Amino acid sequence: MFDIIMKEVKDPRLHSVTITSVKVTDDLRNAKIYFVEMGKDECSPEIKAGLTQAAGFIRRELGKRIQLRCVPELTFVHDQSFAYGNRIEKLLAQIAGQENKNDQ
Repeated sequence: MFDIIMKEVKDPRLHSVTITSVKVTDDLRNAKIYFVEMGKDECSPEIKAGLTQAAGFIRRELGKRIQLRCVPELTFVHDQSFAYGNRIEKLLAQIAGQENKNDQ
């Protein structure tokens, strides 16, 4: 999937997108694709619009590459876990900085 987005989709808005996870339902009819925009905690509306617009093309390309009876419907979801991880990392660094001040 990442290969299709990076090499096949001609939309320049999507060149900073990273696919973090894909969850497919048991019946293989639906797939949630989790993504982040590199270097950002929030997803810009342009990225979401670009992915939604390219979903049909991506699905068609997947159909050519995989051997399934039906190709899953694609739903793109911004992955919040990276923003959460960044926030925790900042808080831990802040706590460590306060402890260093108190020790001196």
